[in-house]
Amino acid sequence: MMIAARAESSRKGIEWAALGWMFLFFWYMSGVTQLLLFATDTIGWRGFRQTLLLSGLWLVPLLLYPAHTRRLAGIIGGALWLCSLPAFGYYLIYGQDFSQSVIFIMFESNNAEAAEYISQYLTWWMPLAFIGYGLGAWLLWQKIRPVYLPRRSAIIASALIVTATVGYPARYILTSDNLSAGVNKFEERLAAVTPWQVMVGYHQYRLQLGNMQELLTANAQLPPLQNLTDAHAGQPSTLVLVIGESTNRQRMSLYGYPRATTPKLDAIRDQLQVFDNVVTPRPYTIEALQQVLTFADEQNPDAYLTTPSIINLMKQAGYKTFWITNQQTMTERNTMLTTFSKQADKQVYLNNNREQNARQYDGEVLAPFSQALADQAPRKLIVVHLLGTHMSYKYRYPEDYAQFNDRQGVPAWVTDDQLPTYNSYDNAVLYNDFVVSSLIERLSGSQANGFLLYLSDHGEAVFDSPTDTILGRSEGRPTAPMYTIPFMLWTSKQWQANNPVAYQQELGRPYSSANLIHTWADLAGLCSDELDPAKSLVSTSFKERPLLIGDPYQPKSMIDFSLIKPKPQVAFEDKSLGRLQAAPIN
Repeated sequence: MMIAARAESSRKGIEWAALGWMFLFFWYMSGVTQLLLFATDTIGWRGFRQTLLLSGLWLVPLLLYPAHTRRLAGIIGGALWLCSLPAFGYYLIYGQDFSQSVIFIMFESNNAEAAEYISQYLTWWMPLAFIGYGLGAWLLWQKIRPVYLPRRSAIIASALIVTATVGYPARYILTSDNLSAGVNKFEERLAAVTPWQVMVGYHQYRLQLGNMQELLTANAQLPPLQNLTDAHAGQPSTLVLVIGESTNRQRMSLYGYPRATTPKLDAIRDQLQVFDNVVTPRPYTIEALQQVLTFADEQNPDAYLTTPSIINLMKQAGYKTFWITNQQTMTERNTMLTTFSKQADKQVYLNNNREQNARQYDGEVLAPFSQALADQAPRKLIVVHLLGTHMSYKYRYPEDYAQFNDRQGVPAWVTDDQLPTYNSYDNAVLYNDFVVSSLIERLSGSQANGFLLYLSDHGEAVFDSPTDTILGRSEGRPTAPMYTIPFMLWTSKQWQANNPVAYQQELGRPYSSANLIHTWADLAGLCSDELDPAKSLVSTSFKERPLLIGDPYQPKSMIDFSLIKPKPQVAFEDKSLGRLQAAPIN
């Protein structure tokens, strides 16, 4: 009977319908979750594309052994279905993609915390969704039937499938000069597909965890700051450092941008010290924060490995430290950020997406921020790391913040094709305004003695010039929007009463955020042998120095920011100041 079926199949040719049902069955195990993520505009389509490409691999054993088609499909499909449950369940509960960051959080959380998180999001319909998900797989399995090919044709077809699925991403290993980098790129191409999703996630988790542990071990062995003194020793205080992301101050109405992108901060401008001449040393998050959070600078770029960070400084001064982040947690790029966070006493990780281009709102930081404010520790440092206005901008704000949709207030050089991106960036700035102002509001409402300092890690170029169409950041093609960052200070009434300082001349000082640790310590009343008042933006001993930008590992490539500093182009009325302001556009 089997021989007859094989002969009949050979006479008719390939049964494409049967082959299609096979593929659909195996795709189902990975594709459903990725399709839901894509359909809900949670992430881009790359994960969905990967499932279409890689699911075909499981056709090979069925083509080579057609007599055992249904049995093999059942065994392989059952294993894939079980492996797909974590990703499917994670989407149902959190609406996000499963990643190595999720595995990190799982291992970092105790059973009680895990149960609390799940119970908070678990609803009555979710078990029904799991049943429906299993029923869908079973119904597809019922459609499976053998596809008989001549033995040689089956082998050739299988080889082509393996080459097209595994061979395509494997090219990164074969062509990369660095084996480790090649393997990472190969794994990235598998990361959305069952069962590699769990396997790659765990491998990446272990890899990044090992790197992080090495950095933490080195950090723990650093000597304390010498002769540290605290002008506010013994006083209860809550100090907040808010680190933004990809926000160019030239697109904030607080800094004179014609569109009202920061209405809430504009409304409390009289409570803010707004510094308008601060730039970042580098246009990339990790590279910038290695300098911003430590004693590293353009002359000593590796000092982040050998000197204390702001977290170390504040812990030595007796502060309980918190790190609340909406950035990705365990990725190859973000391991350094996680290392900084692990230096704190308590961490809250909110973004476990596998891809940066995923819908994630910074409003998530507000609840854990309030919890940190309520902590009974008398002295607290709270670091809040936002996702800010990071690309893709449309993923950074909910629909009700999509207020900029037309050409009103848009420069004439922005083309129709560029307009949606230009508008979505302004909408992201608008939502960022809500988040930062809400943090200030909650700190003010807590009646705490302290201050909040907000700055962005770097800026972003979003069609800001008629002569440059750069979108994003490129250290090789620097433009002012990549480096001009917001830098503002809010102080509580109690802190103001104890520290009656009004900054006037300081607001316009040229300053690099690479020296933030000196300014932060000065604001907090801390002094040590390592801290330099001449590098503090608010110190009477401040010394102006060139604002060098670029890669410090290639000193000859570094330039003074003044060479690309924006020139006033458009004049408009700044009602908050009651006079005409010049809006930089370059």
